[in-house]
Amino acid sequence: MKSVAIQVGHVEAIFRYPVKSMGGERLDTARMGWHGIEGDRRLAFRRLEDRGGFPWLSAGRLPDLLLFAPVRHDQCGNGDLPTHVRTPDGIEMDCFGQELAAEVGRRHGAPVQMMRLDHGIFDEAAISVITLDTIDEIGRLADITADVRRFRPNILVRTSGSAPFHEDAWVGGVLSFGNGDDAPAVAVTMPDIRCSMISLDPDSARPSPAVLKAVVRVNQNNAGVYCTVNRTGELAVGQPIFLHRPAPVLPA
Repeated sequence: MKSVAIQVGHVEAIFRYPVKSMGGERLDTARMGWHGIEGDRRLAFRRLEDRGGFPWLSAGRLPDLLLFAPVRHDQCGNGDLPTHVRTPDGIEMDCFGQELAAEVGRRHGAPVQMMRLDHGIFDEAAISVITLDTIDEIGRLADITADVRRFRPNILVRTSGSAPFHEDAWVGGVLSFGNGDDAPAVAVTMPDIRCSMISLDPDSARPSPAVLKAVVRVNQNNAGVYCTVNRTGELAVGQPIFLHRPAPVLPA
């Protein structure tokens, strides 16, 4: 089926979060595979006493997780994954060491274990996208300085126009990054329904409830979109982004 493509903006920034709910990495380029950006959310702490279907520890349960920073020592040959984690106190600990698990468990108040899942640990989908206009508008409404890190996207878009929440209109379409028929692409599947995590300051983990309240008030609790990978490839800051939709069928 033929499609119509319009340029909606360009890639402003790319982010990866090696350990679920911990601090992220801002990248200039990234490889997007079938399970999202390589190295993204491949590690997470499992709550050992939880027997439910989603046992992963997140900042919604332990805001302090945002203050832990994954660290990669290249000589350890761990690829895109971190080898250590820097605690809020500035101490580096081995990712899979008992010392780190004990520190996180102490803060959480229950035992945890670091786990690796090669296909990632995602809430809804492997890729999340949000526009700079949306983040700026939420900051204005909540009367705070806008900070993309609150929203933990994989791809931040600078749009061609100025329209907050414009990404809602992309649901059902396909976004491609760069030029050419082989450009990496994602299918936009659903709005990103937000939780209290966006109210947490990424530098202090202190809550600002006005952030989530603003999103609920003006956009039915949605900010950004979730996507699944249609075509793998290299993402890069500055790439043009095109929205593809099926071409209208003309009457015979």
